[in-house]
Amino acid sequence: MAMKKIGFLSFGHWTPSSQSQVRSASDALLQSIDLAVAAEQLGADGAYFRVHHFARQLASPFPLLAAVGARTSRIEIGTAVIDMRYENPLYMAEDAGAADIIAGGRLQLGISRGSPEQVIDGWRYFGYAPREGQSEADMARHHAEVFLDTLRGEGFAQPNPRPMFPNPPGLLRLEPHSEGLRERIWWGAATNATSEWAAKLGMNLQSSTLKFDETGKPFHVQQAEQIRAYREAWKAAGHSHEPRVSVSRSIFALVDDRDRAYFGRGNESRDQIGFIEENTRAIFGRSYAAEPDVLIRELAQDEAIAEADTLLLTVPNQLGVDYNAHVIEAILTHVAPGLGWR
Repeated sequence: MAMKKIGFLSFGHWTPSSQSQVRSASDALLQSIDLAVAAEQLGADGAYFRVHHFARQLASPFPLLAAVGARTSRIEIGTAVIDMRYENPLYMAEDAGAADIIAGGRLQLGISRGSPEQVIDGWRYFGYAPREGQSEADMARHHAEVFLDTLRGEGFAQPNPRPMFPNPPGLLRLEPHSEGLRERIWWGAATNATSEWAAKLGMNLQSSTLKFDETGKPFHVQQAEQIRAYREAWKAAGHSHEPRVSVSRSIFALVDDRDRAYFGRGNESRDQIGFIEENTRAIFGRSYAAEPDVLIRELAQDEAIAEADTLLLTVPNQLGVDYNAHVIEAILTHVAPGLGWR
């Protein structure tokens, strides 16, 4: 196993329940910033956030990413993933450019064609509809392509001959443009084919704990095959830089009584099979919860983690900042060194 970047991934759930440390949108957002600050202090490499609409979870990511960028100095700040069915790609390019500049060029934006949502066709309420003969997934990929084009920073808009302010010569681009952001866009792929499509477009790859079940093999093996297919497609496309690949996992090192109380039951230690859309069989990766020495042995067998350069630890954000910082620290200090990741 080689060195790895290790970050956290938070869904940012909140619920008014007395069991939760995160009871409001305010709690979810402010604690997300605090956890990113704590993770940076612990030496973690990334603070990543999920994006869900119409839900008591984190939604519009750019205010949060900008706030984290202003409070930190080193850690990567990202999403996993922004559902492109809901996005105006030009407005998104401005938001992303601004947040990336505030963060000093540390954004790593995961985008995708989206997953099942809280409401039926939620993107329609945002004013988007697939064109004639297009699926919603096609629409998402089209939005992604426009977004990527815009991030190149080339002029495309006809200037007003009598502008309010003087213009630079030629066609105008959106501002602010953040140099280098185009190479820090990731695609969340659930199939081998979309991972290859992402490689052609020069996007990095995010593979989560859910994948369409394409071969019936164990989840980590299918995911490793997806990553290898992606790298082959990247090579064939002839890009000039090396791509990055992240996988996400639920991993809990049982090092104290709290850990054992929360996660000591070990009841998700195998892959699950389910249907995420009526006719799409999906495979969900197992969780890991064990003493550090056992975790080291188990994780050494995970082929997809071995193939990836970045590991995102999904955190139980409703247990509060202190406990989540402890979860991250336990992996960094008790598990990562034994695997050669640190």
